[in-house]
Amino acid sequence: MTPNTPDAQRRKRLQNMPTKKIRVLIAKPGLDGHDRGAKVIARALRDAGMEVIYTGLRQTPEMIASAAVQEDVDVIGLSILSGAHNTICPQLMNLLHEKGMDDVTVLVGGIIPGADIPALKQAGIAEIFLPGTSTQAIVDFIQKKHAA
Repeated sequence: MTPNTPDAQRRKRLQNMPTKKIRVLIAKPGLDGHDRGAKVIARALRDAGMEVIYTGLRQTPEMIASAAVQEDVDVIGLSILSGAHNTICPQLMNLLHEKGMDDVTVLVGGIIPGADIPALKQAGIAEIFLPGTSTQAIVDFIQKKHAA
């Protein structure tokens, strides 16, 4: 039986990591100034072996799309608590399409009413993570989506 030490846990995580690092852009669009959750997710993804770029607060869809192109990311994670998801997400998806980045996985986390989820998924959002979702569930989703 393998000991359950931090070092053994780290070795196990490293064995399960893909060989190419998944590049993730974490963005906080809109006027919402609460970024603690975005920072927690960024750290969890980094600890899972992903390369994480955090853009900071008050990003426009244009700024996020430009950063995604410049950083050549695989995943974009949006943290939205302001209620502007129905405006911001379709704008971002259109910009990504215009820039030829249709292969980028876009995720949304935050306060999203259940009634809004189908339209967001129809717009191209791969998954929506609501409050209470574990960081491991997000890591697992990204790793499964981008398995080598």
